[in-house]
Amino acid sequence: MSLALNGEMKGKVSTCPFGETEQRFSFSLGKLVDILSAQHDIVVRFNGGSNAGHTIIVPGHGKFAFHLLPSGILYPNVTCVIGNGVVLHVPSLLKELDTVEKQMIATSLNKENPNLSARLKISDRAHLLFDFHMEIDGSSEEQLGKSSQQIGTTRKGIGPCYMTKAQRTGVRAGDLLHFDSCFVPSFTRLVASLTAMYPNLKVDIESEIERYRKIAAQISSNIIDTVEYVNEQNNQGKTVLLEGANAVMLDLDLGTYPYVTSSSPSIGGVFTGTGLRPSRISNIYGVIKAYTTRVGGGPFPTELLNATGENIRKAGHEFGTTTGRPRRCGWFDAVVVKYANLTHGFTCYNLTKMDVLTGLDEIKIAVAYKFEGKTLTSFPACLEVLSKMEVVYESMDGWKEDISNVKKFEDLPANARAYVERLEKLIGVPIRWVGVGPDRDANLERN
Repeated sequence: MSLALNGEMKGKVSTCPFGETEQRFSFSLGKLVDILSAQHDIVVRFNGGSNAGHTIIVPGHGKFAFHLLPSGILYPNVTCVIGNGVVLHVPSLLKELDTVEKQMIATSLNKENPNLSARLKISDRAHLLFDFHMEIDGSSEEQLGKSSQQIGTTRKGIGPCYMTKAQRTGVRAGDLLHFDSCFVPSFTRLVASLTAMYPNLKVDIESEIERYRKIAAQISSNIIDTVEYVNEQNNQGKTVLLEGANAVMLDLDLGTYPYVTSSSPSIGGVFTGTGLRPSRISNIYGVIKAYTTRVGGGPFPTELLNATGENIRKAGHEFGTTTGRPRRCGWFDAVVVKYANLTHGFTCYNLTKMDVLTGLDEIKIAVAYKFEGKTLTSFPACLEVLSKMEVVYESMDGWKEDISNVKKFEDLPANARAYVERLEKLIGVPIRWVGVGPDRDANLERN
């Protein structure tokens, strides 16, 4: 399942999804982020690193892949912020900036403002991720043995970087602004700490220091106090969109531990990852697929290990943007979605990739879990229970008609509408948007 969040804040008058006179302050993911970015002044990334990417298809301009950059960077009047909750591999960021900027110039997208770095701000409190974090990540995963025992990390160094952050030996982006007095001693201390823990780890300290001296000269003007900046801009009437990485069930606290990410992609991560206070949020939006997917290891009750699962993977292009790994695919899991809603209280959902299910004779929905003959009341924390429980399904008739060009929900095939309405009833939350294709405009808005 892919979940994202969106919230709104009381403030000066501007347009918002439900028509109230509120200043938009929200957080979201993927295509919905791209759609909402056009309506905002600032887009903030609040967690994770380059481990979770997403792809935006802009009609007439091609496909853009994002890993660290907020997708709002495609809009010339949007300022993008990498928040303090992100772990940042600066060389990857610079490469991504260069790639996206060249692609925008080549396709004449927003040619009036192609200088992306001028619209990017980086939190001085964001922790820096180094190449040796990636090396530790890969070797730690290998030590877990066979693939079934591995967590399924992207090996991008995310976990080890958050580890050094928690151990209070990390290096922050703000240290680059005071290179010799802050970065050099902090970096040296970090390497000493890690080489003591991992004797086989080899780091050329002097070479890395000189490498980052050059990097500091490139990005110093982008590094600011983003906690102050975002709050002040919002207080002045600027609209803000918050963009997360990963999914709720990969949350370090709420997800399928230990098969989770190392940060909080759920609503709690919004506040710790940006320095914004909870009282600013009034509405929360979730993003779910019309089926369920997962990358890497971990429990997956509705996984389809057959031709149907493979067909969904191919039709949905379910391969990781960051790693290219095939995503595991399965039927929609209403139990998981209700659990996510229990912890977040979503106002409404964006249901994506309905078109992927086109052509199936039968579509199943997981409506309950049973363990030792008893129906479970929530999503279990114990992996042993998850591995032995029984999934209770409902079946619905599929549809054959192509829905990728449909512009109104009412024009969808009857069986497709019935599927959306059944999901809505099962999860108990309105489905406001329905995605029928990969393009920006292939998202139907329901009243």
